Amino acid sequence: MVRPLPFMAEAQRLVLSQRLSEATSLIQEQLGLRRPAAASPADAFDGPTIELRAETVEPAGSATPASRPKPRIRPRFATPAPARAPWASRPQPAMPEGAQFLRLDYEGPAGRRAYRLYVPAAKADEPRPLVLMLHGCTQTPEDFAVGTRMNAVAEDANVLVAYPEQDRSANPRLCWNWFEPAHQGGHAGEPAILSGIVEAIAGSHAVDRGRIFAAGLSAGGAMAAVLGSTRPDLFSAVGIHSGLPHASARDVATALAVMRSGQTVGRGGVPSVPAIVFHGTRDTTVHPANGDRIAGLGLDRKEAEETATGTANGRAFTRTRRASGDARSAMEHWRIEGLGHAWSGGDAAGSHADPAGPDASREMLRFFLGETATRR
Repeated sequence: MVRPLPFMAEAQRLVLSQRLSEATSLIQEQLGLRRPAAASPADAFDGPTIELRAETVEPAGSATPASRPKPRIRPRFATPAPARAPWASRPQPAMPEGAQFLRLDYEGPAGRRAYRLYVPAAKADEPRPLVLMLHGCTQTPEDFAVGTRMNAVAEDANVLVAYPEQDRSANPRLCWNWFEPAHQGGHAGEPAILSGIVEAIAGSHAVDRGRIFAAGLSAGGAMAAVLGSTRPDLFSAVGIHSGLPHASARDVATALAVMRSGQTVGRGGVPSVPAIVFHGTRDTTVHPANGDRIAGLGLDRKEAEETATGTANGRAFTRTRRASGDARSAMEHWRIEGLGHAWSGGDAAGSHADPAGPDASREMLRFFLGETATRR
């Protein structure tokens, strides 16, 4: 039996008193969907919000006011238009001469999506690695590129970077639908579209098929976990920042629950390919326990683990590594002290990016290229 949440009685009383805004605020605060006014943009909620409607349901044949039941509240997920992003009015970083940031479209059996593709200025003497970067809710490819600074890191390493764009018709808040079973398999839904984008790029550019990677933030990190768990034939490693395990939810309600508590309702767990995981200790949008679960921390595993502590760019961190004797077991988990729901070591000109802490983009690319180099 599902027990009612303890604060719902008070919310019901407020609705009956026609104090709908107060009832809405109460539910949002209790479910962690409302932030204090002083919260920074980097810590803003990255998921659906709830609005309430008071509805009177009259039974058939009722004719008098006395026979009418009292109004009851019906929570409904709503999607207000996101505020203008702070990066929108700022100039985009300059690209090296000869580099390209292409705007392209993909269409396949599972659907279509627009995407951006960064092509480094450096000459390609051999097939290049490719990183698929998956933005979080309310973000765009351009915003995500600014906040992560991945293009600059990729330029140094001569790596292609693709930024798929979620369509508003698929999710009004631009979230990847990692929590829906239709998008948790590797060959249907959004995972199939994303894999199709990779194949399209490989068909038009010289891509090293043994060095294709996926990385993402929040909902994008959760989708990267889906790809790393279901398409080990295509992706060699994944990077998951402030994300959630594959198949850890089955709908919006369970998604909110696992985001808040880290307790999964499904089989969610460790990806099937090497994974590097970043999570902040002050992330109040996606509980840090989700990062622990993705990395398999606390599990009785045979592989040796080593832990080190340090400080980078003003923030302390704990890094746990698992030896890569088995190619699929290689893992790094970065616990960043004081970091909220934001990309570590990013550019504050982008949303959900914090300039303090280890450079997640550079560390991810180092991990990706290093792990695949040992298996070539």
